Amino acid sequence: MTKVLIVDDHAIVREGLKQILAEIPGMVVAGEATTGEEALETIESQYYDVVVLDISLPDMSGLEILKQIKARHPQLVVLMLTIHPEEQYAVRVLQAGASGYLTKDTAPDELAAAVKKVAEGGRYVSPTLAEKLAFDLGPKAKAAPHESLSDREFEVLVMMASGKNVTKISEELHLSKKTISTYRRRILDKMGMETNAELIRYAVENELVE
Repeated sequence: MTKVLIVDDHAIVREGLKQILAEIPGMVVAGEATTGEEALETIESQYYDVVVLDISLPDMSGLEILKQIKARHPQLVVLMLTIHPEEQYAVRVLQAGASGYLTKDTAPDELAAAVKKVAEGGRYVSPTLAEKLAFDLGPKAKAAPHESLSDREFEVLVMMASGKNVTKISEELHLSKKTISTYRRRILDKMGMETNAELIRYAVENELVE
């Protein structure tokens, strides 16, 4: 049996995933986790073949969890399933070792096909994302300003553009307000901007936030 761990803090999402995956022969949901810390502890205590991982969790980002999973268990397959559009995180999570990226509005049949494919050692991306990845492999166009940011800087940018202040971001990322302010300054410098308003306008125009 292919053992799957579902990591998502919404019970209704986990139940829906279990129903979908129950239809796949030879596959079983062997565990659930609602936080990043719980997911990492669960992975250490039990064997899994595939982790279906959300990016937005209460205690840490799915991108950080993904990096820790791949550092400790490089062969463990991770499929990202999130509300965030591909423009936000898809390329970054694939570069960090994810085997696929799907949004939560994906049809159940496509989700089932994606889990099955990554479980068999393949990679799964949408046709739109596949086209973007192919384009990125071609002659290099000038990189967008946000592509110069580190993963953490990009995370802070998205949170700022979503309307969260320094205090809120520091609480969610478990970092000091001084550290978040430093990230903010680096982001502004790298992107050649002066104010939060410019960052927010850029993020909206480039579909980095919903």
